[in-house]
Amino acid sequence: MILVFGGTTEGRRAVEVLEEAGALYYYSTRSDGQQIELVNGVHLTGGMDVPQMVDCCREHAIRLIVDAAHPFAEELHRNLLFVAQHIGAPIIRYDRIYPPREADLVWCKDYDEAIRRLEEHHIDRLLALTGVNTIWKLRPYWQQHDCWFRILSRRVSKVIARQAQFPEERLVYYETDDTATLISDLHPEAIITKESGLSGGFTEKVEAARRAGIKVFVIERPEYPPHTPNPQNVHIEFVNGPHGLRRTVEHLLPEFFPLKSGLTTGTCAAAAAVAATLQLSGPLGYAAWLVQERFQALQQRPTTVPVILPDGETIHVSVGYGDGYAYCVKEAGDDPDVTDGIEIRASVEPSDHFGILGGEGVGRFTLPGFDFPPGEPAINKGPREMIRRNLEQFTIHNSQFTITISVPGGEEIARRTFNPRLGIEGGISIIGVSGIVKPFSEEAFIDSIRKCMEVAKASFSGQRFQALQTSGGLQRSEALPTTARVVLGSGAKSERFVKALYPDLPAQAFVQYGNYIGETLKIAADLAIPNVTLGVMLGKAVKLAAGHLDTHSRKTVMDKAFIQQMLHESGISIDISDMTLARELWERIAEDGRTTFAHTVIQHCHEHCAPLLPNGELLVLLIDDNGKIFRV
Repeated sequence: MILVFGGTTEGRRAVEVLEEAGALYYYSTRSDGQQIELVNGVHLTGGMDVPQMVDCCREHAIRLIVDAAHPFAEELHRNLLFVAQHIGAPIIRYDRIYPPREADLVWCKDYDEAIRRLEEHHIDRLLALTGVNTIWKLRPYWQQHDCWFRILSRRVSKVIARQAQFPEERLVYYETDDTATLISDLHPEAIITKESGLSGGFTEKVEAARRAGIKVFVIERPEYPPHTPNPQNVHIEFVNGPHGLRRTVEHLLPEFFPLKSGLTTGTCAAAAAVAATLQLSGPLGYAAWLVQERFQALQQRPTTVPVILPDGETIHVSVGYGDGYAYCVKEAGDDPDVTDGIEIRASVEPSDHFGILGGEGVGRFTLPGFDFPPGEPAINKGPREMIRRNLEQFTIHNSQFTITISVPGGEEIARRTFNPRLGIEGGISIIGVSGIVKPFSEEAFIDSIRKCMEVAKASFSGQRFQALQTSGGLQRSEALPTTARVVLGSGAKSERFVKALYPDLPAQAFVQYGNYIGETLKIAADLAIPNVTLGVMLGKAVKLAAGHLDTHSRKTVMDKAFIQQMLHESGISIDISDMTLARELWERIAEDGRTTFAHTVIQHCHEHCAPLLPNGELLVLLIDDNGKIFRV
């Protein structure tokens, strides 16, 4: 069993990760103010002291604690250390991502130092964004100077402010989170805020103050673990994102997730590049890393290295070393992949410019339509950016690197992929958008879609967690309002575009189908969803239009002959014989013909999908790469 201490953005993200397992877990918050949907989890509310936490953990047989609490919740962090020691469980600290500390901000260890620094800078008008519980801590300042506090508009916050005798007319509320508007209205000489990380809106607050030309005072986040007689033998793992959380849970509690995640070839290449760069001597390599305090292990050949993923979080990846190179073994997890277990190598040389080369076993693009022109190594844009970003930390005195990625045996492996058909020759491609391979068998993925659809239905019917638990799932017979709508998208990108069309729908109404369009529509019919919007991008749409209800590349590729037929139906005459990717159509079709072609594709998609939803209304939307939405 897992117990998450949340009430934060990180807590919500932890829930999203744990829900993927389909297993029971517990989520604890001090109050019930955070509205969060749990299907497999149980929400525990109310503050607990250490003995109560220990009793709770023993009652629910807790074997792992996830500390996703606010970085300034020092007392809770401290208490959880003692609880973990009592029950013999490890802790995963789910922390935030913090931008580098910049020199133009005034950094303060605590509020006493902040008051001193405010006086030194002669600040007479201050906007405090540090929260209602810091009114007492800043009292010596605001008793002598003009000061406004932004707080939550709730009774308990107003009581705290009143007890501190803070002037009520100087309170501003979170009616808007627009710091720039407050600065414009109040004309402060400075703001003071906590080092609350990216998810706490820290960057937005700082940028608003900079644009207004005013000072920013920052209370530094407390160290973790907090200063305390640290209980011995408490194992702590640190993560700062959902992928790291899942991988760490898989390691500490292997039975929780039925399937294990893996790494993309892009992440493996980035890890190998980091490890290879560490081997460089002098100011470019290991010494530079230590100077920047970015690496704690006192060894020049660490067995794991931190890798920054595209979403900004950091995970630790196992690496090894050879003669003049470092390598990372590809982990596919439980996702079937012919590249599982291959060795992805990187060698690094100092250079006068940054460059990425493809070596043995890395294919080359031979056709247009990819992120890079023919002749370039088949290393996609995402992995190249990952490698560049991860090596930036080694850049000192304008030093640069040339990285060569190679895959022994890659040419033979590539013959068992679609690469030759796509015009990638000579080896495998280095790919990956998120950096992580999500491990879903077909059965598990479809089951997860059903769970999401049940939650979507519950969000409209008002029968939430209790209905799901007592009935074993919402059934077809439970009627929904005729206005209820579920919006289906293939992933985060298409979902982001379509959400703008439905600003009033709850978050649970948006469900991702991956590649399983047909199965998702069957689930919608089974649950009697009255209205379904299907958002699809062109790569999947041309497969769907041809009647392929499962669009996974392992099962189907685009049919150029059928695409040519749809172009003919649309009155468009262009040659697509050399086309590699469906998205090239947007560039090849003249602007005045795109809408006509989009309507043709939508009509074919609707023809195959509508029969799967016999008692519901289906709206099909076609989305281009820039987010433009076509509908019939």
